[in-house]
Order: sequence, then structure tokens, then C-alpha cells
Amino acid sequence: MLYKFKSKATGDLIMLEPQGKQILKLIGKEPGLKGIILPNEMLGAIDALHAAVEREAAAVKAAKEAVQDAQATSESASSTMDGARGISLKQRVVPFIDMLHRAHAEDKEVVWGV
Repeated sequence: MLYKFKSKATGDLIMLEPQGKQILKLIGKEPGLKGIILPNEMLGAIDALHAAVEREAAAVKAAKEAVQDAQATSESASSTMDGARGISLKQRVVPFIDMLHRAHAEDKEVVWGV
């Protein structure tokens, strides 16, 4: 399944189901087949997404430090974490945050599944 987020203020934003569900959960919305984000909910949603990005960045930093500590104490420690992270939450939410900012500025809702 795909999530297709729509607003009269922006173009459509399409996400795969796991990423769409993750973002909806982060902003406190039920990741159902249909839904709406009202303009008065958007600033809170943006704040929630920024907080989640900061939490992820802190967790990644802590993991890198743990790997460096392990490598410092053992020559046999593997560096398989380097480059294996993939797409960060920040990269995924930037287009969604932009959509929310633009929709909020024009007092338009963001919907999905309709």
C-alpha cells in the first residue's frame, strides 16, 4: 500500500506504507486508510517530527560512539555500521514538514486515502 498525502496548498506526496505509518504515528495520527490533518494540528505535528529527528540523531551519535569505544578496546571489532544506516528519518520527513508548513500557511488541510 502507498500513502498519498494531498493538500490544496501543495503537490501530492507519496510514501510507502511503512514510512507513511511511521510518520503518522509520530504526529499522533492513526495510520488508517483515510485521514486528515487540520491546519490547527500542523504546528504540533511539525514540532513532533523535529523532536523525533533529534531523538534519532542522538541515538545514531550514541551508537557511533559505542562502536568507536568497542574498536578502541578491541582490534577485532568490525566497522560494519559505517555507511549501513540507509535513509534517515530526517531525510524522510523533510518533504512532509514542508507540505505541512505550506498547507498551514494557506489554512488548508492535508488528507490521505480520499
